[in-house]
Amino acid sequence: MKLDDILEHPEMNDLAVRTLGPCTVESPMTGQRFVEEWQRVVLTSEARRIESWRSQERKIPSLEMAGPRQKIFHDPAWSRAAIVTCGGLAPGLNSVIKGLVQVLWFDYGVRNIFGIPYGYRGLNPAYRLAPMPLTPELVDTIHEDGGTILGSSRGNQDPKVMVETLQRLNINMLFCVGGDGTLRGAHAIAEEVAARGLPISVVGIPKTIDNDLNLVDRTFGFETAVYAAAEVITNAHMEAKGAFNGLGVVKLMGRDSGFIAAWASLANSVVNMCLIPEVPFELEGDTGLFAALERRFRKGKTHAVVVVAEGAGQELFEGKPEMRDASGNVLKYDIGPFLCDQIKHHFEKIGVETSVKYFDPSYTIRSVPAKGTDAIFCYQLAENAVHAAMVGRTDMLVGSTANIFTHVPIPYATSERKKIDIDGALWHAVLSATRQNDYFHPSQRN
Repeated sequence: MKLDDILEHPEMNDLAVRTLGPCTVESPMTGQRFVEEWQRVVLTSEARRIESWRSQERKIPSLEMAGPRQKIFHDPAWSRAAIVTCGGLAPGLNSVIKGLVQVLWFDYGVRNIFGIPYGYRGLNPAYRLAPMPLTPELVDTIHEDGGTILGSSRGNQDPKVMVETLQRLNINMLFCVGGDGTLRGAHAIAEEVAARGLPISVVGIPKTIDNDLNLVDRTFGFETAVYAAAEVITNAHMEAKGAFNGLGVVKLMGRDSGFIAAWASLANSVVNMCLIPEVPFELEGDTGLFAALERRFRKGKTHAVVVVAEGAGQELFEGKPEMRDASGNVLKYDIGPFLCDQIKHHFEKIGVETSVKYFDPSYTIRSVPAKGTDAIFCYQLAENAVHAAMVGRTDMLVGSTANIFTHVPIPYATSERKKIDIDGALWHAVLSATRQNDYFHPSQRN
């Protein structure tokens, strides 16, 4: 369910988060303001819409505010927590692991914390992977490194098998760090836990470098990815300027949403064309990519930088068979090398000299540690995930809505992929910064 649909029909959507039962244990936390149960975050800041809901006595759609509660569900002295990281790498995984361990250990006094190796397969005894005991000493410096000390994997495991493993380990809090597929797996685990009537909190921490989760403003690793991508764009620009009719093509992450490509193009405004999945494009014709590049070179420009999201231009592969990875995600055809080959062939055909340089920094960017405010964000997500688990929340993830941490039911977060609004401010800013419509649509330029 998209945000716009929820705002249009708030009475049809229940954003309440599952809870395991009443909270009767006094929290050991001190020196911090507690969040009250009635505190919620409205999903829009549009005053007119809120006033309209009130005047019509309609439900105002909102999410539960994250944070510590005065009464908790799980007794810390008897608690055993497990952490699992799944899917592809993203900056900040180790920062999140460290944050979870520190908050569990120091704020709540939980002394039994385990890392589950290699994603959900670590909860399947068939793989014979032993849990890793985690302590503050063990995780003290892991935030300095990229990747995850627990390892990761893709692919589905049987929820019944995974829940049986949690029972054998006496785990009552499971933290699932991952993207869309990971969160769907967490939902399946929570459903099986509920079917068995077990007191196990299943809490997700959204890790998708594409920043495309529904009802979540921002995911960890995204900001670091934008910083790292901007440096690569600078290199592409230098390479392009170093040759006559030089062209630097940079492929960035973004299977279904072009947020990294768009933000990186704004962060380093030497980009001349930004291609994203939300905006289909052609190669041939008066409004195609070839004609746009020709116009730029004819205007006396001797170089160009093109940033393309990995999921852009998939319409150019129409008729080819669909492929999926182990997690069920649709694999995209590799647009980067395809574009480079097609551009080279086109300019050779029309007898125009070009020098095409290709940059694909995807794995380099994914494997760096989180930096600056992104690292802070990782800790805050971990902190609020622990607070949620301790009060018995389950089948939910911690998100950020209007810069306030919230509890988001997993089914809503995974129901739709968030995409760039091509009529919105972000895409307009990209078009303004790149001036690419001057080349794609010269008759419409300002």
